[in-house]
Amino acid sequence: MKLYELAITPNAKRVDIFLNEMGIEIEKVTVNVRAGENLTAEFKAKSVNGRIPLLELDDGQTLCESVAICRYLDELHPGENSLFGRTPLEKAQIEMWQRICELQGLNVATQAFRNITQLYQDRERCVEAWGVESRLRVIEFLPTLEKQLSQHPFMAGNKFSIADITGYAFMTMLPRLEIAEDDKLPNLYAWLKKMEQRPSIQAINPV
Repeated sequence: MKLYELAITPNAKRVDIFLNEMGIEIEKVTVNVRAGENLTAEFKAKSVNGRIPLLELDDGQTLCESVAICRYLDELHPGENSLFGRTPLEKAQIEMWQRICELQGLNVATQAFRNITQLYQDRERCVEAWGVESRLRVIEFLPTLEKQLSQHPFMAGNKFSIADITGYAFMTMLPRLEIAEDDKLPNLYAWLKKMEQRPSIQAINPV
């Protein structure tokens, strides 16, 4: 298998952290998104959405979307350390918080960053006003995570999961949006510091 990625991007981080947590090694191929390597006909022939990360299987089949890639690898390596849960309720809770962190957090933060900075204005329509609105929505979402983490040690309850990986990727976007640490969110930032101490995350953030 080969994993096509750009390691500094939030979605590539999600897959890399997952691989580190599971102890899975896969050959990696760097794709220069800023230079448009993901827009080539060759890459689009592999990727349905033209984005990274992309997992290419040994038989040539491909999977895009970071969580889909993680689900596939999780199924290939079944065990008690599944980051998607083992019991029906645990699976549902993890799915719920993974979606909340992704749809209300990471995706909105990405929209804010891309529209405010207009980093990819050469290939997409950028609306600065929507970026500003998205940034406000990110700030308004943070108390939801603060409340959850005031009651549980991890995003989806008592165990580290894919929801924490997505939550971490989301939180790494805040400095890019000039959203400073807020002392009204002590549990959220205590959780973030705890995440930064995990070997799987330290491995993608070399000193």
